Amino acid sequence: MEKNEKENMVEMNENGRVTKDEEPEHKYRGIKAMPFIIGNETFEKLGGIGILSNLLVYLTTFFNLKRFTATTIINVFNGTTNFATMIGAFFSDTYFGRYKTIGFGSISSFLGLLVITLTAAIKKLHPPHCHSDDKDKCIGPTSWQIAFLLTGFGFMMVGAAGIRPCSLAFGADQFNPKTESGKGAINSFFNWYFFTMTFAQMIAVTLVVYIQSDISWPIGLAIPTLFMLVATILFFVGTRIYVIVKPEGSPMTSVVQVIVAAVKKRKLLVPEEPWLSLYNYTPEKSINSKLQYTEQFR
Repeated sequence: MEKNEKENMVEMNENGRVTKDEEPEHKYRGIKAMPFIIGNETFEKLGGIGILSNLLVYLTTFFNLKRFTATTIINVFNGTTNFATMIGAFFSDTYFGRYKTIGFGSISSFLGLLVITLTAAIKKLHPPHCHSDDKDKCIGPTSWQIAFLLTGFGFMMVGAAGIRPCSLAFGADQFNPKTESGKGAINSFFNWYFFTMTFAQMIAVTLVVYIQSDISWPIGLAIPTLFMLVATILFFVGTRIYVIVKPEGSPMTSVVQVIVAAVKKRKLLVPEEPWLSLYNYTPEKSINSKLQYTEQFR
């Protein structure tokens, strides 16, 4: 077989061969990338849940906050974090891509956990310990102590906005969805992803919480912070083998465009055969599938 023929023959298909032009754009190394991505997610869950699962106890016993105030802070933090994930997904799909978004989110999460750990380790960053069960008799935190604590929550919120909506999709990017082996590997990745995530949650709500409540708050908070540092390092170590997909735009933008167009054209008459005049362009390398025309939800 001649050299040129070997270069062109990269994969067999129903016609016997395909040309080099049809070779996949990316070099997929999914199996090699799995440990770094799953490791990042596992240690991120150990770090985040290790603090959040016992946060109410920390705020009421260590920061001398009233239960109502502590619960409000946690609820606002959880609600804001859930909303921030949509913003993170938008910026990832539109501007930065999943790799940069996860990397930035990992660093931000680590800084957030570090700040919260410092509030327990440094005496000037938290109020004096109170031995009374009556919170009205305890000295509460100062405004700058609360501000420092909320700064940690802010970093964690930004970190969650970068990691949560992108981690699973970034892992799926590492496998070729056009091959049978790639499809099977994606299923395996999903299984390992959720298994390790569940295992991390179990460790976080048992061992880490026990250390925080019964041994030492500074040590119990330092452990999740260390986990997050390991997660960040693991993610960047695998940089050279990742498939990094460029941002192609967010589906949220398309949804808003459809709503705006529908409002502007609400008084137009529907043609007899509307499917003939529909915008019907699909980019060559797009992973999105085409939806067939339907009278439903018109």
